[in-house]
Amino acid sequence: MSAKVDEISKGGDLIAIVIPTDYSAEDTRFFTPPDFSQQLAFIRKKAGTGIKEHTHKPNERIVTFTQEVLVVRKGRVKVNLFDKDKVFICDRILTEGDVILLVSGGHGFEFLEDTELIEVKQGPYSGDDDKERFEGCLLDDTGE
Repeated sequence: MSAKVDEISKGGDLIAIVIPTDYSAEDTRFFTPPDFSQQLAFIRKKAGTGIKEHTHKPNERIVTFTQEVLVVRKGRVKVNLFDKDKVFICDRILTEGDVILLVSGGHGFEFLEDTELIEVKQGPYSGDDDKERFEGCLLDDTGE
């Protein structure tokens, strides 16, 4: 039996989805509804099958809030999660192979080991105008 996907919510708002490295399913599973600006899925295909070649048609989208996906390639990181009012909800420890989709609310990171992350989020990135920093669990801001 594979590990379960962890959906973290508060007050009806989905804050994050954590897919542990040992998650598995028999077929393709989408973890996000079609209206999310960031789509996240697990895809399983058998050898000898495929996905037909395709392109994506131009489709103007309006993105109000940035959602980001982090993949832990190496190390351990504690993710502190906050609701839309910047109130701490909980934390999760992520290790090599884990994936998290940060959907809404706030978040901060404490690196428990030397860590490598892959980050995927919508662009274009607008630098410091893209973030609102707030007092949370961390004493200082030592990173991006």
